[in-house]
This record gives sequence, C-alpha cells and structure tokens, in this order.
Amino acid sequence: MSEPVSPPDEGELEPVRIPDPHLEETGASVRKLMEQSARQTSGSTTSPPSPHRTAPHTGASPFAAFGMPGLGGPLPAAPAEPRPILELEGEEYEDELDALSDWVDDFLLPAYGAEVTAAPWCLRWQEHSDVVAWLHALWLAYQQHKNPEVGLSGLLVWHQDFLTRTMVAVRGPGGPLSACMTSPDRPAHRLLPVPPPSARTEKANASDASVPGEPTS
Repeated sequence: MSEPVSPPDEGELEPVRIPDPHLEETGASVRKLMEQSARQTSGSTTSPPSPHRTAPHTGASPFAAFGMPGLGGPLPAAPAEPRPILELEGEEYEDELDALSDWVDDFLLPAYGAEVTAAPWCLRWQEHSDVVAWLHALWLAYQQHKNPEVGLSGLLVWHQDFLTRTMVAVRGPGGPLSACMTSPDRPAHRLLPVPPPSARTEKANASDASVPGEPTS
C-alpha cells in the first residue's frame, strides 16, 4: 500500500514512489555479491593460496550452445599432422604400415592392380622402402581428395595427378619392382641395390670413427 504524499511547495508535483519487493530483492543480491567479491579480493592479497584449493573449472564452454565453443573454455586440440612414413620409427612405423597395407590390399589392388604381366608387382612390397613411401603418399592424397570440402572434382584430380603417376613410377620399367613378379604363377622378390654413400659421407664417417690422439693413415 502506497504512503500518502504531501503536496510539494510552490505547486510542483513530485513522482509517486511505490516500493517494489522484487527491486529490493535484486538490490540485496547485488550488495551481497559485491561484499563477497570484496572479501575474496582482500583475502587473495593477504593470504597465500591453499594447496588444497579446487582447480579452476576447465569443462565445456558455456558458449558452446551458441556455436562459439572456444569462448570461455579451452580450445579443442588440433589434429595431428600426417608425417611421411619413412620418418616414423618402431611401433609407430609398424602401425602406419599396417593401416597402409589394409588400404592397398582391400582397395588399391582390387581396383587398380590388374595386368600383373604388363607391370611388375611384389607380394612383399612392404620390404621396398621406396614403394612404401610412394603408396603412403598416394594414400594420404586419396584421403584428402575424397573429402567433400575439396569439391566434386577431387577424386578425378586424384586419379589423374596422383594414382596414374604413382603406378607408373612404382610398376614401370626400371622401377623399384622391375625385378619382382611379372606373372602370378612365378612369384619373385628382389631388392635392387642402391648407390653407396658419397665420398664426403665416407670421409666424415672415417673421421668420427678415428680415435683422438692417434694418427690416421
């Protein structure tokens, strides 16, 4: 119920103020938050942090529902960039080679591996490091060009610029598989020799192997 308002002097009217219970509750909440903030600020400057203090919350961003997951929270981890397979070692190399072998045996050879009599192949192609490198690069290119973001012509570009050139390099005359199987009835496998290390590398290796203080011949 509103309080009676006495008429002002000189005939001027003052606005009628009606108490609003919701406004009073809001004001009380604001004052309470300000007092808590002041206590926290004063406490952080006078006392060291407790080792048992709960770590800041790093969960999902409250802005994720609005299509802004990076605001107010940790950024998503970037996917690992692919590396050339010959740069991998140990178990990491074996896992990548197994995945590549599945793709070659289940997809590449059934679709594009015909005419073994005209182009050599090798049932132990995993032992040819250069062939592994070629096929791994072809596999990475396939994964990129089949992505819808590349466009409708992505796979045509892969066939023309990557598949054809890789097959010619791997299975062509004088290629790394030229001494391997040319007929399914006569499986063959032979690694072609590679050039020896250069004279500069041999000289550096000899210097590293020499014992300090002893004359070298």
